[in-house]
Amino acid sequence: MSSPGPAGAPGDGRALRPAVFLDRDGTINRDIGYLYRHEDFVWIDGAPGALARLQKAGLALVVVSNQSGVARGLYGQEDVRELHRRINLDLRQNHGAGIDAWYFCPHLPDAGCPCRKPSPGMLLSAAEDLGLDLSRSYMVGDKELDVGAGLAAGVRFPVLVRAAYGLEAQGRLPAGVPVADDLPGAAELILKDFLQDK
Repeated sequence: MSSPGPAGAPGDGRALRPAVFLDRDGTINRDIGYLYRHEDFVWIDGAPGALARLQKAGLALVVVSNQSGVARGLYGQEDVRELHRRINLDLRQNHGAGIDAWYFCPHLPDAGCPCRKPSPGMLLSAAEDLGLDLSRSYMVGDKELDVGAGLAAGVRFPVLVRAAYGLEAQGRLPAGVPVADDLPGAAELILKDFLQDK
């Protein structure tokens, strides 16, 4: 599921853009389990500023989130979209940034769908929809499945954040996957790599 914003697309004559793909719960906000109400949304400390720095550097911001609460009947797809709309409103009004597109998988873990992480479906769809260069892009998340989705999609590198589930997953990562304490730390790693490559 997606709500992309304007961007260059393959074949339209514009260069492909690099992006940062971001998990949502546990990465940009505190993971309370099956979040769908904006009043329950709490930013990870420093996350809005980190998003603003990444965007200012020229990286598109794309959230890719597993949302099985939809299939479980806990909330609807419109509830997820409304939450994302309000998060973006806060980002734009108060932090000088904005998510370029939101993608979420509404299916159960055992549904076998190609969009649920660790499958790369959401990242591949975003790359096609928004004209993104996966080889110059990054993935940030707090679970092994986020790292797996990034690697399967062919991003430059994924970053695991230790918040929430990341501490458990750290010892099981493939060799060479960087680890950061939180999204601001991940942004620092990404910007160091991205800016020296420009």
